[in-house]
Amino acid sequence: MKLGIVGLPNVGKSTLFNAITKAGAEAANYPFCTIEPNVGVVTVPDERLKVLHEMYNSKKTIYTTIEFYDIAGLVKGASKGEGLGNKFLGHIREVAAIVHVVRCFDDPNVVHVDGTINPLSDIETINMELILSDMEVLERRIQKTTKNLKGDKSLQKELDLLKRVNDFLGEGKSARAMELEEEEAEFVKSLDLLSYKPIIYAANVSEEDATAEDNEYIRQVREFAATEGSDVVVVCAKIEAEMAELEDDEKAMFLEELGIAESGLDKLVKASYHLLDLISFLTAGEPEVRAWTIKRGTKAPGAAGKIHTDFEKGFIRAETIAYDKLIECGGNLATAKEKGLIRSEGKEYVVKDGDVMHFLFNV
Repeated sequence: MKLGIVGLPNVGKSTLFNAITKAGAEAANYPFCTIEPNVGVVTVPDERLKVLHEMYNSKKTIYTTIEFYDIAGLVKGASKGEGLGNKFLGHIREVAAIVHVVRCFDDPNVVHVDGTINPLSDIETINMELILSDMEVLERRIQKTTKNLKGDKSLQKELDLLKRVNDFLGEGKSARAMELEEEEAEFVKSLDLLSYKPIIYAANVSEEDATAEDNEYIRQVREFAATEGSDVVVVCAKIEAEMAELEDDEKAMFLEELGIAESGLDKLVKASYHLLDLISFLTAGEPEVRAWTIKRGTKAPGAAGKIHTDFEKGFIRAETIAYDKLIECGGNLATAKEKGLIRSEGKEYVVKDGDVMHFLFNV
């Protein structure tokens, strides 16, 4: 799972990236200190793996991971090549979803590229550049489809949808805010439009506002996000940076002292899973315990294929137990079997979050 962290210059983007990935990207008080995207791999926190590790005395514990890309700060005119425009837009194309860091704090010591703090203006600047880039793509596609229509009248439906999307973008709205039928949504997704990518708005607040889920800036971001069905996560990049220097047990104490329920990374991971409709199933034993990420709605053979393609090809059945039920049995599979808690699931079984699975297959 690749997430691109974007934002105007000097909104705390690289500070947040460094804090959650410990990747050591340059974070400076001037525009374009990030040119090539820095990449950081983050393990997805999952308390269930710690419990299973202790239960089975496993030799290895393997968490699922997310790749964060710290992408160069964007300015007006990027779609026309201003700043690092074309490079920036190309890097966004490679990610599954966008984390848009929006400045929601006042600090006279940190310059703002536009000279004033205005979250809605910041959001509009970036969204508009993505929209303008998408409109160029659509105009080329419309020209091509119009030309091909002469020899294939069945393309009329496709052409009508392309024009509809283009008109919607022309109103200054992102493609992800469009109401589409399932079939239409699949087609629009295939166009790889930047403004159709799912997005999380990360409201970067001051240390004083870190325990508050709302200030006037955050309210503005939430109201806008609601218009396109996007998520908002409140983070304090400064606090995340301080926490990055601490050990895990120290982090927990630090958060408790500040009265913060969970770290910005945990919030971002949860929001990312929700945004991309992902879940995790688990495998457990003495050699290793491991989390595997799949799309919600994946059937058992598809989940088996995440481990190895041979598992999917030769799939027979999946011995499955819900994580909570396994814990109730103290991790003892024999006890779980006696209680009838281990289920034998076939090819049509839809995997649920937290399923602990053992796959049987033909070689």
